[in-house]
This record gives sequence, structure tokens and C-alpha cells, in this order.
Amino acid sequence: MSHMLNVKKLTRRQALATGVAALAMPFIARTAFAARELRIFTWEGYGEPQWVKPFEEKTGARAKVAYTLSVDEMFAKMQASKGSDYDVIAFDTSMFGRYIDDSLVQPIDVGKIPNAANLVPAFRQVAPIRRGDKQYGMPFAWGSIPLIYDKGAFPSAPESWEVMWDPQYAQQMIALDDTNNYLVTVAIALGIKDPFNWTDSDFDKVKQKAIEQKGLLLTYYNGNDGGVDIFASSGIKLMLSAGEPQLPALIKRGVNAGLTIPREGAIGWLDNWTISAGATDVDLAHAWIDVCLEKSVGAALSDHAHYGNVTDRAANERNGYTYGDRLVWLQSPEDWNRRVKLWNEVKAS
Repeated sequence: MSHMLNVKKLTRRQALATGVAALAMPFIARTAFAARELRIFTWEGYGEPQWVKPFEEKTGARAKVAYTLSVDEMFAKMQASKGSDYDVIAFDTSMFGRYIDDSLVQPIDVGKIPNAANLVPAFRQVAPIRRGDKQYGMPFAWGSIPLIYDKGAFPSAPESWEVMWDPQYAQQMIALDDTNNYLVTVAIALGIKDPFNWTDSDFDKVKQKAIEQKGLLLTYYNGNDGGVDIFASSGIKLMLSAGEPQLPALIKRGVNAGLTIPREGAIGWLDNWTISAGATDVDLAHAWIDVCLEKSVGAALSDHAHYGNVTDRAANERNGYTYGDRLVWLQSPEDWNRRVKLWNEVKAS
């Protein structure tokens, strides 16, 4: 949503403004983790001091957080090291098939995560994070890949994704550079019944549609802050967004921006914590996930980072995250490598 960088941080991953209460733990339990380091690979806004500090105080361990630019970069780094470089990572439901098939993650012992009891019912049984009787992910945050627009150019919200193929806005549009999110959005715009399982004809249609749009775009962008910077400085009118946090970031930059879910629908992403196959301290990894499921962390995610959360229903409602029924939740695609090849062909066209 996932959420991103080893450089400056901004929003899908936006620094939170208020704290989360520190958690206490008896000294005897702290010593079990003392002098340990947890290596976290995640998105901007998912490794914030407001819960990193409670984790460190609870365990006596140090959290070392690295940020990613995209799901593609995260998978490539995990694949290169077979998961040995990181202990805990976060990615959305669409990626679990790839990580499990490549043996890059390991099952979670839910019994070691007491705060799993805080999950609201909708997130207690999420099929894509399970394989047989094993659970590989723990839900953490959710949101959409919506359409963001300039209210000066559009007094009322655009109703359809087709607006991003309108020649009158040529060179005034940008799109997220992300294989999965971009191509699935194109499939949704085309009205493909199942955007995660394409026929050969669907592949041809998506490729043609994406190439048509490329000629109208100013550029593709990486990262939340990359999209915000370009939108705010280049007279952009429309953006295939990286997620809800880009809207307040644009408004803060003085842009009269709006966010909408077009009538065709939009991607819904659900980011999960998971444990790397190469984790050096599995108990410490479970302790991190447990802290992240504190209700106070969920409220902070919605109130200040502008994501939907999985533990505090009231926080979702007061922030307007009530359009989940209009979202198409990400799943693993029928042939990831074929989609990557198609995306590379589009960008090279």
C-alpha cells in the first residue's frame, strides 16, 4: 500500500503525529530478547517511532527498519537473499502466492500473538494469506489504489477511469509505476470480469490499453512522495494514486485535490506482516507483530497515517473508510512472470 524508501519518508507511509502508549513487560521476559536486533523491511509509515519504541521497550531488542520503493523491489531483494537479509516484512494479499511458492516466508504461530484477538471480524479469516491449515500473514492496514484529481479541473469527481485516456488531459496525467497495481487497474477500467485471472485475449487488451495510455502520460512515478512531488509541481490534473495518504499530502502542498473510486471500482489492498524464511529470531518477529496489533496502533494508522486499520472499527468510521464494498481486493495473478513481461513491454513501447 503499501505502503516506502531508504530515503526521505512521506505518506502511504506518512509519519504519524501522535504517540502510542508504551507497553510494559516484566524484566525476565525482556532479557529473552536483550541485545537482539529485528530487521524490518517495510513501507513508509509502517515502522514509526510510536510503535517501534514500545516494541523496543517491551522486548529490550533494537528494531532496524529499512524501506522499500515498490512490491517489485521488495520481492527482488527477498528472492536474492532467500529471505536471509530481513526478519519481518509487509506486503499485500496479492503477493503471498509468490512468496510461499518461493519459500521466502514461514508460517505464523498465532498463539504467540495475543493481540490477534483485537482483529475486527472482517480480517480474521483472509483466504489469500493461508495455505492449507497454515497462516503466513497477519493483517495490519488497508486502503485503495484510487483516482486522485485536481478539483479546479473537475468541479465534480470523474465518474470513470476512462478519463485517464482522454486526450484533452495529455501530459497532465501520471500513473503509479507498479506492475501489479497498474495492470490490475487497467483490467478494471476495461471491465474484465476477473482482473486476476486473464485469458490470452485479456492480456492483449490490457497491453493495448496500457500502451494507449502511456502516450498520454507525463510520466510513471515511484513512491508516494514521488507522485505528490510531480502532481504538485507539474500542473497534473489526474493521477492513478498510490493510496489515500497522497490526498492529505497534496492538500498540505496547496493542491486542491480530491479522491474518488470510479464506477468500475478500484483495487483494495490489505497489507500483512509476515515472517521471513531467513528470520534469525522468530520469537522476536512474533513480538513485533503483536505490538502492531495494539488497538492504539490501529487508531493511529487511520487518524494520522490515513489508512484503514484492522483493529479499531470506530477509527475507520470517523475517517470515512467506509467504501470497502466498492474495492476489488488484490489476489495473486494467474501468471506473475507473464504480467511482468507485459509491463516491461508496455514501458519499452
